[in-house]
Amino acid sequence: MTHRILHLSDTHVSRTGPDEDGVDGLAALRGLLYDVRRVQELDLVVVSGDVADDGSEAGCRAVRSVVGEFAAERSIPHVYCTGNHDRRDGFAAALGSGHLAADGSPLGRAADVDGVIAAVSDVAGLRVITLDSLVPGETYGVLGRAQLDWLAAELASPAPAGSIVVLHHPPMSMDAIPYLKSVVLQDPEELGRALAGTDVQAVLCGHLHHQLAGQLSTKPVWVTPGVITRIDLTAPSTLVRGVLGAGATVVDLGGPFGPIFHTVHARDPQAGTEVYVYDPVTGDDITED
Repeated sequence: MTHRILHLSDTHVSRTGPDEDGVDGLAALRGLLYDVRRVQELDLVVVSGDVADDGSEAGCRAVRSVVGEFAAERSIPHVYCTGNHDRRDGFAAALGSGHLAADGSPLGRAADVDGVIAAVSDVAGLRVITLDSLVPGETYGVLGRAQLDWLAAELASPAPAGSIVVLHHPPMSMDAIPYLKSVVLQDPEELGRALAGTDVQAVLCGHLHHQLAGQLSTKPVWVTPGVITRIDLTAPSTLVRGVLGAGATVVDLGGPFGPIFHTVHARDPQAGTEVYVYDPVTGDDITED
């Protein structure tokens, strides 16, 4: 049994449109979805957090409208999780548990865990689980014991086509980029223990605004590039350079070589244009020579 997923992340749409850097996330999202309109046989759209740059209900509703129209045209569900820019009240008001059928109606079942927005649904035999790693006011992510226990209980028995887990903060980092450890999921080994020996085919994340692959407890972890901007890793490892250029991933599950992660980019004539450079330790804006 195979499934094909369009994996988006970091749309960063606000109630006023542009994000805090003046980039129009809604325009970037529309442009990206237009450019992937001919991708065939999609079964699901996933948006892995930072739906609204300002955490607003209006920002979440705007993303839901655009992604929902794309999904409805293909008669497929669309699923969202919270990111560090999101607020749980705005997210819930606009997106409920984050699991929506093609017609926009609620899908699946919310986790019975206080204070988080996590849920599970079935997409043609594929179990789709979203986790809530949001820590209000912080850039890094955390999964509490109650949420991890819920996840382990959900994964205790296999699903017909296996499972995917979606969360915003990647449960991994790279030594070559020291600041990543301070912004990703903290204590990732806790999540690894919950995933070990289960039917999880892939862990899908966002947050970093660049593509990155790794493993956690032998499970493939994929970080999709951001929709609103991408991080240019040719910058010095001590700096964060954001540039224009929306990206996403087509994820193919099942088959002899799955999972396969295929990055797609919008046809943006301004792609690569620098938006910001800053020092992640001090927060200072940097002017490069």
